[in-house]
Amino acid sequence: MSEADRTEELAVELMASITVFVAAARKANPAGGLSAAEISALLRIKRAGETTSAAVARLEGISPQAMGATIAALEARSLVEREKDADDGRRILLRATDAGRELLDARRDSRTHALAHVLAERFDDDELATLGAAAPLLERLAEGL
Repeated sequence: MSEADRTEELAVELMASITVFVAAARKANPAGGLSAAEISALLRIKRAGETTSAAVARLEGISPQAMGATIAALEARSLVEREKDADDGRRILLRATDAGRELLDARRDSRTHALAHVLAERFDDDELATLGAAAPLLERLAEGL
């Protein structure tokens, strides 16, 4: 088997494993009625502190119009708020509300607890070390996509 074939095979295996992992994580921790797009946008807004709808749309790879609908849904649930930029009154800044941050924190804590439980119950020390070493590699892989 050539190097290119091995790389292609690894890519297929990784995509399958990651897909199964993400599906299991979502099933174990429902999004509280939010769509995947809404969760992703809320996460980006929370991480940024303050940002614009256009900036979030660029990061998500969707149109500003589509992001506008996502932001409107989050705002209707009081998870984000809009405010005029003090330095440029034409710009509208978004920030996560306390309720938005609390929802994300509770979701993260629940997921972290569930994952920690599975790690403790089903993996030995060597496997835990391997997973620990793989984590930054998976992040670097995601950054390259």
